[in-house]
Amino acid sequence: MYETVKINLVNHNAPEIVMFVYAYYDNFPKFLMILVSIAIRMCFQFSTIAPAFHIKRFTYCDYFFSNMASIDACLSVTQKILKQKKTCRKLYSIQHLLSKRNQSSVSQNDPDKCMKPDIDITLCKSSKLNDNVTNILKSGTQIKFGTIFTDHMLRIHYDKHAGGWQKPYITPMEHLHLHPAAKVLHYATEVFEGMKAYRSEHGHMNLFRPELNLQRLNKSAKRVGLPAVDSDVLLKGIERLVSIDNEWLPVSAPLSLYIRPNLIGTEGTLGVAQADTALLYVIMCTVGSYFSNKFKSVRLMANPKFTRAWPGGCGNFKIGANYATTLYPQELASKIGCHQMLWLYGEDRQITEVGAMNVFIFYKNQNGEKVLATPPLNGMILPGITRQSVLELTKEWDEFRVEERNFTMDELIELNKNNQILEFFGTGTAAVISPVSSILYEDAEVQLPTMEQSNPLYARLFKTITDIQYGRVAHPWARVVDERPHLFESQNYKYAN
Repeated sequence: MYETVKINLVNHNAPEIVMFVYAYYDNFPKFLMILVSIAIRMCFQFSTIAPAFHIKRFTYCDYFFSNMASIDACLSVTQKILKQKKTCRKLYSIQHLLSKRNQSSVSQNDPDKCMKPDIDITLCKSSKLNDNVTNILKSGTQIKFGTIFTDHMLRIHYDKHAGGWQKPYITPMEHLHLHPAAKVLHYATEVFEGMKAYRSEHGHMNLFRPELNLQRLNKSAKRVGLPAVDSDVLLKGIERLVSIDNEWLPVSAPLSLYIRPNLIGTEGTLGVAQADTALLYVIMCTVGSYFSNKFKSVRLMANPKFTRAWPGGCGNFKIGANYATTLYPQELASKIGCHQMLWLYGEDRQITEVGAMNVFIFYKNQNGEKVLATPPLNGMILPGITRQSVLELTKEWDEFRVEERNFTMDELIELNKNNQILEFFGTGTAAVISPVSSILYEDAEVQLPTMEQSNPLYARLFKTITDIQYGRVAHPWARVVDERPHLFESQNYKYAN
């Protein structure tokens, strides 16, 4: 466990110029404290002269002090600086800064019905994160997905007749109260997302391309008649939730926080129509990170009798109904020793997705060129964030051809017979990359050489993406969770009875 010191140094004449210091509790050498003091002074002096150069915003600085003997030591340094700088004695609330920056934020659906940016926060009196749970998280024991939930949840209600989206609020995690006629229970008016927060080696919490998840959430919502969400407000709410429950992600454990936003129609009427009321809520659970150099290949079942998606349907949207229809085929696959379904479509048996993942095929064409191919976004394929990342990375590498095209089972089998297939793998939020070693198709086993490659592409992609996610490599795809609001406003939080 660690404590966090928060120090807010704000220029009185330029309240948008801020410096923050995060300090971690343990034994801190005196000579390093002197260096830290100098660094703080330098940044602080720069911030005081910033208005003369018309600098509107000064990027905040994070100092991670691993080993501090006394938190008071850091506070005393700051107090001395404040006394020496007469123009910078006033301490401002970060809430004012954030609300000022987001006054221009508008709803993607209707500017007049934008979700309100302030968040009411009620914390649970005692955390479920006891010593037993902490030991499980730190032990590296395989955690069953979606079973260890954090303490709190984010909720935002929508009411068409009350101005649209209401004020977001965070409370202890609890059961939902729904009318028995709620449309989500009868007509599946529901969409969801799946994203993760990662603990970097420096202690930061990172989100991986969250803006893409929220864009997809709104596209899915439109398809099932649910209201669009203000992505900026929702993202700030998610960041606040991650900050509050950050201790569920121990620094020393290779885990991640799985974040599940869910949007449901809650109107309690049985008419088949769009819901006038809705609820967006976000819950989180601690999950294994798949952070390992040891890959386990999967065996697939390809049965053309079952189709996941079709033209004009909803296969390219993340709605719960798409997953419900996969459960029975998945059960059949499991009974014959297969890990996942390979979803096919059409008389030519096009390869579409693998389980709940996008699919990639790495092969050599007739000219001996290496090609990475994945099915195009033709309305039947979910636009995965990891899929998009793989495409962008490999195109940037420019080492082989990258194509989005249809691929059939007959073509896969023919290329495999000719020793042209190199790798076959799935991509998704949960596993990042999942290599495939065999496919059961029409009572025959198609053995693939994925695991036989030296320096395989799937392993390189996995390392590249996870290096970004865990902050080992600086990259714009990793969004550092802004923990400042939680640090500076926590004294104002309410506690549940």
